[in-house]
Amino acid sequence: MGAPETPLFELQDLHVAVAGVDIVRGVDLAVRRGEVHALMGPNGSGKSTLANAILGNPDFQVTRGRILFKGEDVTAWPTDVRGKAGMFLAFQYPEEIPGVPVVQFLRQALSARKGIDLSVLELRVTIMEWMARLGMDPSFGDRYLNEGFSGGEKKRNEILQMAILEPEVAVLDETDSGLDIDALRIVARGIQEVRSARPELGVLLITHYQRILDELTPDRVHILIDGRIVDSGGPELARRLEEEGYQSWRS
Repeated sequence: MGAPETPLFELQDLHVAVAGVDIVRGVDLAVRRGEVHALMGPNGSGKSTLANAILGNPDFQVTRGRILFKGEDVTAWPTDVRGKAGMFLAFQYPEEIPGVPVVQFLRQALSARKGIDLSVLELRVTIMEWMARLGMDPSFGDRYLNEGFSGGEKKRNEILQMAILEPEVAVLDETDSGLDIDALRIVARGIQEVRSARPELGVLLITHYQRILDELTPDRVHILIDGRIVDSGGPELARRLEEEGYQSWRS
């Protein structure tokens, strides 16, 4: 037997504080290439705190433990360095950036990520291909980033960014929140489109709804309560959670 594969992405005994208050209290989690992990928990359980810490938001302080990417300790890396290395975060509430068209934003981001300067025309061809795959209107690329976008459009735009930037690991922070069932299906199919194009992509999907997991079957499900993972298992764990609610896991 060979040596076990190094996880693509790993959290080791991670503790995170916000304004001096401990929110995440010792999380261990490992995502390997091509895997989808769902992290589920009620509001206030520490899910978004964990997502922000993973991507290096300075308001979220790692007080203990480590964040590893491809075996390398990235806990102290700034957000932009993590992004360039191939880590991606889809936000629960994407920012509006007036005056910056989607295509221009993607061109700048891709240049920073890969160190190549594509022409707007070259990038537009790629964007058009992906918009077609994601069921997006072709005029989308010329609109200002997230300005006047519906909830579903904002989330599809995040998936478009994930497709174009080609990260190695994607953390999707409540990508399903605020979406009706049709928009949810479109977003879930978009994630699957990106995964089919990049089968090595590792995904950590943070949610408190079972319904996106009906569209996007995870390899592993983890339940986070009060800043700790209290249970892990396969897709059946999410179904049990749907039936029983979080009460069964509260001590």
